[in-house]
Amino acid sequence: MKKVAIVLNSAWQAYNFRFNLARSLKNANYEVCFIAPYDEKYSKLIEEEFNFHHIKIDAKGINPVSDLKTMVSLYKLYKRIKPDIVLNFTIKPNIYSSIVTGVLDIKVISNITGLGTIFIKQTLVTKVAKLLYKIALGFNNKVFFQNSDDMNLFIDNSLIKKEKTDLLPGSGVDLNKFIPIVKKSDDKLKFLLIARLLKDKGILEYIEAIKIIKNKYENIEFQILGAVGVENNTAITEEELQVWIDNKLINYLGVTDNVQDVISEADCIVLPSYREGTPRSLLEACAMEKPIIATNVVGCKEVVDDGVNGYLCEVKDSKNLADKIEMIINLSDEQREEMGKAGREKIVREFDEKIVLKRYLESINEIILKDTDV
Repeated sequence: MKKVAIVLNSAWQAYNFRFNLARSLKNANYEVCFIAPYDEKYSKLIEEEFNFHHIKIDAKGINPVSDLKTMVSLYKLYKRIKPDIVLNFTIKPNIYSSIVTGVLDIKVISNITGLGTIFIKQTLVTKVAKLLYKIALGFNNKVFFQNSDDMNLFIDNSLIKKEKTDLLPGSGVDLNKFIPIVKKSDDKLKFLLIARLLKDKGILEYIEAIKIIKNKYENIEFQILGAVGVENNTAITEEELQVWIDNKLINYLGVTDNVQDVISEADCIVLPSYREGTPRSLLEACAMEKPIIATNVVGCKEVVDDGVNGYLCEVKDSKNLADKIEMIINLSDEQREEMGKAGREKIVREFDEKIVLKRYLESINEIILKDTDV
């Protein structure tokens, strides 16, 4: 039985985003294991079905010594467990795990789910990241991208050869899990932003837009769901968040493993992000027949058919965002429902998770069989 190792920077991501992939590979007679930093909750849940190997990864820090230790640990682990192919997700596994697999001559596929803060603002760190990507992706048998803009950026910057690239419809959506649910009767119209509380997610523009809307309408509730105080130089502080709560601008919902329950009670999902891969929050919202508002930027624009399943707004423009929110407010219930249905149809047509799982299985089979033929 061939062994597949799935590598991520957190057990939470492994369980919430890649568990169905692991199950589909297991059903195809592959032995699957996860590699990620251990935590008390999600690692144990993973271990109920798969082998889990702890690896220390400083997901957000820029520390060469720490990253070198990660590579050494991965080297020792791969030598011990001998995977036939490694599937990398998130930035540091994409880079450091790929380099280690190259040294050990192990087959590898990476997935560029998004470029993150370092590619939004061009700095010295951006140049270093591009160099590391160029080295690491050279060892890959295939690299999946979640939108054509990111893929072309890597090709145009000579970070990867075109023939090694392929395009996926994001991470896909589990259409059996994210289904339309009738909202409980409520006299409030609820707008929900789902994201880590980072400035690059458009949090500040969302707050400024809320201030505009609050002065014009009653019975409108604005919500945020996502982690606060994360390790990132654009992170919103807990103190900033508390001011918004105290001023009754937003209802902060914290974090949850059952995001579908929260989406079901919202009327519209908002994501004014500066750049994305393909945001799961928008895909999941559309799958549950919720209209969406998102910025006209890489990653978001692929999900929004403007005026059909939601509206596109201008990036870093709180006034334009407020205008789009107001457009949703002024729609009738029936018009919002029609937008939601159009969103579900788009997801079924273009973003079904089964499409992603099939492409992974085909690629793994091709790479491993090609190696066997040789």
